Amino acid sequence: MPDIPAPKPVERAIRKLGSDISLARRRRHISQASLAERMGASLSTVRRMEKGDMRIPIHFFARALHVFGEIQALERLLDTPNDEIGLTLMDERLPQRVRSKPSGASGAL
Repeated sequence: MPDIPAPKPVERAIRKLGSDISLARRRRHISQASLAERMGASLSTVRRMEKGDMRIPIHFFARALHVFGEIQALERLLDTPNDEIGLTLMDERLPQRVRSKPSGASGAL
């Protein structure tokens, strides 16, 4: 598989996330080494993550969020019950009308 460059908005978002993790760590007075230990990662991984290295797997970002007590932020990233585009696309595919079943079954649960 060829190495496809990430779109610029993706690179910016990962760099910002890394920077935000660095800031959150420093505000909590946690060293990179301590964060690495709590995450089950190497010091090198934490340093690269904070620099926005695109090769860092997402589970390391999730582990950092967990250490900071912010894992809910990851859980809310794509809130499907409020996904306006997805819901609109689903609604466009709804049938115009629903025919009754010949056996008298209402279809109700």
